Amino acid sequence: MRRYLSLIALLALCLSARGAVNYTEVVAEGIPAYIPSDANLASREEFREGRFGIFIHWGVYSMLGDGECVMQEKDIDRREYFTLPAGFYPSRFDASGWVSAIKASGARYITFTSRHVDGFSMFGSKSSTYNIVDASPFGRDVVRELSDECHRQGLRLHLYYSLQDWGRDDSPQGRTMVNTCGKDASKADYSHYLDFMCSQLRELLSSYGPIGCIWFDCDWDQIRKPLPGEKVKVDFDWQYDRLYGLIHSLQPACLVGNNHHRESIPGEDIQIFERDVPGENAAGLGRTSFVNRTLPLETCQTMNRSWGYNVSDSDYKSVGELVRLLVRTAGRDANLLLNIGPRPDGTIPDEALERLEGIGKWLDANGETIYGTRATMLPPQSWGVVTHKDTRVFVHVMDKPSDGQIVLPLPLKVKSVCCYGSGRPIRFKSGSDSVSVTIPSDADCSTDYIIEIMLRSGR
Repeated sequence: MRRYLSLIALLALCLSARGAVNYTEVVAEGIPAYIPSDANLASREEFREGRFGIFIHWGVYSMLGDGECVMQEKDIDRREYFTLPAGFYPSRFDASGWVSAIKASGARYITFTSRHVDGFSMFGSKSSTYNIVDASPFGRDVVRELSDECHRQGLRLHLYYSLQDWGRDDSPQGRTMVNTCGKDASKADYSHYLDFMCSQLRELLSSYGPIGCIWFDCDWDQIRKPLPGEKVKVDFDWQYDRLYGLIHSLQPACLVGNNHHRESIPGEDIQIFERDVPGENAAGLGRTSFVNRTLPLETCQTMNRSWGYNVSDSDYKSVGELVRLLVRTAGRDANLLLNIGPRPDGTIPDEALERLEGIGKWLDANGETIYGTRATMLPPQSWGVVTHKDTRVFVHVMDKPSDGQIVLPLPLKVKSVCCYGSGRPIRFKSGSDSVSVTIPSDADCSTDYIIEIMLRSGR
């Protein structure tokens, strides 16, 4: 096996040297090498170019108004929690209104929680009656309505799916919910539970049209044992070769992401960073700082402090803060997946709608400096970040230097420099290995002052 893996790694390096993208650079023991299809590679590029998505955490937990993990955090017995669906009737849910507001924000995709860690499915699953169609008086398939509307309005739909389930006895016992909620850990049967997950994934990927990504979560909940020199060691085999293989066999273009707080593994098509921009490792999640530059990157973050609806959480970030987060993320060559938590009646909080509108206005004016750009020219600087596209370089200044000077240590053949949007010329000096730009004294850098550098062809 080790010899086989070495040969694969060598072949991947050879392909990389010939100009092909190397997606099998890291091959884990026991997991077959993964070679993405052409449709998958095209989907990765579409995902990367979108740069901005909206995360939606919504389920029966919204009824309690205390976040998506209220079952654990309030130590609610699962037998009581399971009575919630009988009163779940989001009478004001409007898929068209949701998608329209999100599209107007400039987001290019939606990631929706099809099944969270509490085990309640927001679609009409035939694999379990614990779902919104069979267990609630609402009786409507939310995933279907969102899928139909996303396809109608031209947004990609991604589906969050929890690996852990606090409600099922056959689910493996994790660090959360130990000895609580009436769950009997002795009845854990992963083979049976894996069959259940595969059955639901097959439903989601066979009955709701094209799905852009399956976004796994809660791998981190499984008990781990550190080894010498390691911060985290998974002490459980989720059999990702089977899960990932099923997804790619059903929809080759569907991306696989896993919020497991460690390095990506073969079979994954994007790398996820929770509450963190790639490379900073500032969220305190025990995450490695490793960034797989061969994969599209995504940062997920909340508008306030909560993922699910929290009636007492009014600590919303301002539109300016969220725009700066989007720019900082794009400046690290990553997407921003920004979360909202709808109310139990199915409406999006007013504070979230206001911020969606504000971000949308900013992107209407400045979106071409974000969409379809890359950020591989220069790493983040103390004053901001750089994105680029073709012969255009966009310098995003979010912290104006005291001397008003920015030096780009790059051998660029500069044609012109101006303030993006207004076209106002900006003074610059171009040398053989650097470009110096003088920021106007009246430049407003409180959100993002964008300087556009036009390069000569053949740079």
